Amino acid sequence: MPLESPNIVAEPPIVDKSNGFAPLKIPLFRDRWIASTVSSVGTWMQDTAGTWLMTSLTTSPLLIALMQTAASLPVLLLGLLAGATADIFDRRKLLIFWQAWMLASVGVLAVLTFVGYISPWALLAFTFLLNIGSAMNNPAWQAIVPELVPRELIPDTVSLNAASNNLARAVGPALGGLMVAGFQRVYTGAGSVFALNAVSFAGVIWVLVNWKRIPLFKSALPSERIAGSIRSGLRYVRYAPDLQSSLVRAFTFTFFISAIWSLLAVVAKRDLKQGPLGYGILNGSLGLGAVIAATTLHRVRQRFSADQILATSTLYNVVVLLVMAFVRSPSILIATLILSGAAWTSTMSTINVSVQLSVPAWVQARALGTYMTTFQGGMALGAILWGYIAEHTSTTTALSTAACGLLITFPFARRFHILQGPLPDHTPYQAKHPAPQLALDTDPTDGPVRISVDYRVPIENYAEFTTAIHQLRGVRLRDGAIRWGIYRDAIDPTQLNETFVMESWLDYLRSRERITAADEVIRARVRALHQHDEPPKTTYQIYAREVANPVPSHSPASAIETKP
Repeated sequence: MPLESPNIVAEPPIVDKSNGFAPLKIPLFRDRWIASTVSSVGTWMQDTAGTWLMTSLTTSPLLIALMQTAASLPVLLLGLLAGATADIFDRRKLLIFWQAWMLASVGVLAVLTFVGYISPWALLAFTFLLNIGSAMNNPAWQAIVPELVPRELIPDTVSLNAASNNLARAVGPALGGLMVAGFQRVYTGAGSVFALNAVSFAGVIWVLVNWKRIPLFKSALPSERIAGSIRSGLRYVRYAPDLQSSLVRAFTFTFFISAIWSLLAVVAKRDLKQGPLGYGILNGSLGLGAVIAATTLHRVRQRFSADQILATSTLYNVVVLLVMAFVRSPSILIATLILSGAAWTSTMSTINVSVQLSVPAWVQARALGTYMTTFQGGMALGAILWGYIAEHTSTTTALSTAACGLLITFPFARRFHILQGPLPDHTPYQAKHPAPQLALDTDPTDGPVRISVDYRVPIENYAEFTTAIHQLRGVRLRDGAIRWGIYRDAIDPTQLNETFVMESWLDYLRSRERITAADEVIRARVRALHQHDEPPKTTYQIYAREVANPVPSHSPASAIETKP
């Protein structure tokens, strides 16, 4: 039951002759990596101890499965908000606050567990509080990587981050199970694990407090409001087909695979008659497989496409679910889970890197927040369903149903391709012309604003132009337009007009900052098909609101004409 979102195991297609450990020579990244590794071990120890404590507090498979929901639901509810805040506010301060939140949540849970004043619902509540902090922390935590190391070291950096999380996933569950089993009272063992996890957050806070952050980019414009930032993030997702494909693959995979994570403790205790150490070993087997995948995935990607990796992983996990449902041999299950952990990491890292590479920097944290919402939404909703089925029938029925569902939906999911074709260049494009100056005494937040662009296109270029302009439609809408249209003059068919609407003049200025090199290629293709002595004429118009007492001295002008 992962309490953290899947780590980035992405390695962009860059030939790197280094040994892979160069980022560790940078003191700031090295301190962050060590602190993160220790904290991740504590997180996975808590995962095992918390789930096993729940099996001691109740025999209900539904309540046990709800531990997965308590871990995943905060991301489902807060992922978009977390991404928006990480793109708006100082990420260092945000990270310190949410790390302190998690420390306090786990610390209180440890005290309550030590004194034995803990119930199933209290355990679920504090697990939920802990993962509120995790949900709000993760987009900012992932988005700071380019601020810590040079761009050329990012492939090695994300590989080291993956190794950190997967090493913790392999070691943490076994250590957690061993510590719980080492005490006569499960409350003492679980409380000790919770206390150690609380201490682990202190190390991360210390690193963040000593970090003198220098942002890579700081807009000259006022920051977006949170609601507007969330809307712009959702608008980007709506008009980004590549990102949508990644989200569909993430949800369909995690929804069914969540049965493995949410019911593993039930299988260990009821079907295999294992104690906390046995459960920790089973959970750690998934982590061991993840470590193997993290060290070999670079070579696997060189031989197989992303779609082939996802297909193999999906079909293998159908087998894993059936083995968990019907096989009662711990050794067979351990071997099966090791490969399942490798398949899990291969799939989630491949989807994760497809998200990273499909979005520009200005919306990166919001895209990651959307991805985490989708990922954990599948985990949370799936855990509820499989726990409910196991509660009212059996774990065998629940796991078999999940296996059948994963197999049946596979033909649908494989229609959504990821990481196909050349990667877009998301380098920010520097506009050659300054933004037009408003002629009216107008507040930049006033709107909506209509931008109108007139083109002259010969009849023989009409088909090519419409293809290019509809590609530009996606750029306009992703960058902030709320409406878009292209119109052909009914009298003069060579004259076409592109119109798009922004919520405010400030949003239009933001859209200019958001243009990437790939976007500019599309814009240049459209402009090249315009044939006239003058460039396309652009008009900017602000909505004319009714004024009770108009000021006579104001100019009656309501539009600005300029070059695009």
